[in-house]
Amino acid sequence: MSVTFTHPPHPSELASQLKLSLSARDPHELPNFEQSPTSRHSPVLYLPPLLSSLPQQLEPIPIDSLATPPLVTETRLPDIDPASLSLHRALHHFTPKDANYAAIPYADAFNWSELELPEDEEREWYCVVFRSKRKAGSDGGSLYEADKKAHEEAIRNGGLILYWYGIPNQETGMNLATCIWQSRRHAMAANSRPDHIRAMKLAAESYEIYTLERHVLRKSLHQRGVTIEPFQGGDVGW
Repeated sequence: MSVTFTHPPHPSELASQLKLSLSARDPHELPNFEQSPTSRHSPVLYLPPLLSSLPQQLEPIPIDSLATPPLVTETRLPDIDPASLSLHRALHHFTPKDANYAAIPYADAFNWSELELPEDEEREWYCVVFRSKRKAGSDGGSLYEADKKAHEEAIRNGGLILYWYGIPNQETGMNLATCIWQSRRHAMAANSRPDHIRAMKLAAESYEIYTLERHVLRKSLHQRGVTIEPFQGGDVGW
């Protein structure tokens, strides 16, 4: 079954805990942030992808066979097009390729080459990347609440397929988060929503480093794989 991720811990909050880890008995078990320090073994470097739940009229995608199931939101998308639904399925397997994902190019950081969609589909999607480092002593609780509300707001208003974030690097403090949208217009519309505006204002006060990148995820006709490339301008998606 899918894991409902209703109150995700903000990634910067995870850095304040003593070495987060997965259970040594089962490497695919989701991390338990209530564990005592003596029960932790290997460090957690990232969390599973957080996928927006599909519209009510669509059947949930079965994921029982996956070793590490994705997290899903309680809030549902109002709609999704067929090609984006195929991408949603593929993103159940989305994962970073390198533990140093916050410091390497976006195209190299994730397993894009392993994502496959039907050959007869052709589409492009808009990706936003956030590279960040928190200020020492900034208010993680307020930032978490603002981020959570902005995320739910974006799903309700449509277009957000995936939100993924990592764990701050233990040495540099740098982290990476990314959103994949059905279109650039969806992402731009989300920028003007009140919860997003509040979250961005708080982020400006809370981060020592906060940079944005924009990319295009492309699926070509008669190909099963996808490609990722920098955004050069114009509309992306529908």
